[in-house]
Amino acid sequence: MAEAFIVFALRTATGRRNGRLSGWHPVDLAAQVLDALVDRTGIDPAAVDDVFMGCVSQVGEQAINVARNAVLASRLPESVPGTSIDRQCGSSQQALQFAAQAVMSGTQDVVIAAGVESMTRVPMFSTTELPRKNGLGFYMSPRMRQRYPDVEFSQFLGAELLARKYGLEKDRLDQYSLESHRRAAAAAQAGRFAGEVLPVAAWKAGEEPSAEQHAIDEGIRFDASLEGIAGVKLLQEGGVITAANASQIADGAAGVLVVSERALKTFGLKPIARIHHLSVMGGDPVVMLETPVQATQAALKKAGLKVDDIDAFEVNEAFAPVPLAWLRVTGADPARLNVNGGAIALGHPLGASGAKLMATLLNVLRQRNGRYGLQTMCEGGGMANVTIVEALR
Repeated sequence: MAEAFIVFALRTATGRRNGRLSGWHPVDLAAQVLDALVDRTGIDPAAVDDVFMGCVSQVGEQAINVARNAVLASRLPESVPGTSIDRQCGSSQQALQFAAQAVMSGTQDVVIAAGVESMTRVPMFSTTELPRKNGLGFYMSPRMRQRYPDVEFSQFLGAELLARKYGLEKDRLDQYSLESHRRAAAAAQAGRFAGEVLPVAAWKAGEEPSAEQHAIDEGIRFDASLEGIAGVKLLQEGGVITAANASQIADGAAGVLVVSERALKTFGLKPIARIHHLSVMGGDPVVMLETPVQATQAALKKAGLKVDDIDAFEVNEAFAPVPLAWLRVTGADPARLNVNGGAIALGHPLGASGAKLMATLLNVLRQRNGRYGLQTMCEGGGMANVTIVEALR
């Protein structure tokens, strides 16, 4: 089977809700990423066979195929198609895997995998609550309710259940959250994100675009303290989850250029990584957030690797119990996990996070001279993607 190579990956720095990216229409923000991938690699824009773009809340400004709309807002020619993907939080990781599969199948040679989400302009749950409030029904069907009686799938409930299952007390979650901020702050201050971040104009909703470039993730709390994190209100009485030990609502976009060996030769491109393994798994939709554990174990086995063979891990910090449970079961070295912080500090722009994490993972492998990197994330419905890459130099 043909192999798939990554030539370039980048992301915007994330913006907080109503923050420095809130003035950007998500289609135009995504178009910035598409243009930058072409500009930085020098590839002929007309050579792009397809654009796969992850986006979770595909309504309003993100409706009617946000991928194709981003192409039309970019400098790519009209001949480049695009399709939008919703695998919940793993949407753009799935976009990357679809891109790799297209290349590996031999049907396409140059594919952009991307993701975008403006959680400011298209708030979380818009796709369910707007129809429900307007009498257009709800996604839980009678047969789903029969199989899962008295259940409304909830990531917040899942996080509480996961913490309870693994005996993770609030203090431990808060300590992990503080470490995420400290790692992210150290990385930002040392300039370690520069190799993955695409600066764009800072633009707050209701204002004119700024001459200032937005290049530092807005959610990082450089002065974070355990006392401050511990003092945040619980999301539910008697629980352990707070806004401080969960990922931050964020705006952002990211993209990865995936090509075949033939395209490398045709366009004189230099690969930075090879797709070594890709997989996806379903699990318990009620606990919902545990599947990265089992998916990682299965992926390593199928790839013929051990956890110690992996030089860097990116496990999405949707909630602090996710990476902590993952660490406990896999036995991975904590020093190799989310080394520059995670979504608790950097933000989680839903459909953009998969491609965003890959940009970070490749940057970390380059900085640490590592060989293998593994990315995984929990997803609504109890799913998890796993992608393993081999860095090339």
